[in-house]
Amino acid sequence: MGYLVNATLRAEQDLAAIFVAINAEYSDTAFRWFNGLERVILTLEENPERCPVTPEDANLRHLLHGKKPHIYRVIYRILHKRSEVEILHIRHRARRPFEPNDLIAQE
Repeated sequence: MGYLVNATLRAEQDLAAIFVAINAEYSDTAFRWFNGLERVILTLEENPERCPVTPEDANLRHLLHGKKPHIYRVIYRILHKRSEVEILHIRHRARRPFEPNDLIAQE
């Protein structure tokens, strides 16, 4: 039985910002990398527990994507009762550890 993968508004904003930041609209390489990020997020449908818990919060997990120095962290939580994976935030690995406010959508 697979899990449904849903992105929060914050995660959708993060994806949009990454798309712009890497210039994916004008670079085939960046576009392919971005599509790879989206594909790897969708792999969480099967076995979302394969990724480690975050150092910031033991209730959250993170999936790493990319190669040094361009590694991004996909922060998510597993909602077992609903068979859902909720993508909360996507950030560059080099950034400081996240705080609870970082998981909230920016207006």
